[in-house]
Amino acid sequence: MRHLIVITMLLAATPALAVVGGGDIALKNKGGGVQFSHDAHVSEMGVECAQCHDKLYTNVKQHKKVTMKEMQKGKSCGSCHNGKTAFGVKGDCAKCHKK
Repeated sequence: MRHLIVITMLLAATPALAVVGGGDIALKNKGGGVQFSHDAHVSEMGVECAQCHDKLYTNVKQHKKVTMKEMQKGKSCGSCHNGKTAFGVKGDCAKCHKK
């Protein structure tokens, strides 16, 4: 009986331990790889899934590579990372890009 209670408690706690959304996504590019963290955006910053999905990224095919110039004009990450909603994409490259 105790084992059943422990198993039930563990199963109930599993969603709290699960990876948020799609987990981390590694984006490769010439300027240095970018590690996108769903957890940092959703859990830590409070971004709702629908703020990006349904608008910017509906599916894998829709996710296209964009240049930094395009991001500075509000495309892709630049739609939030504009210096107002979140830190801008212009300036400290090391915030996102790792060599």
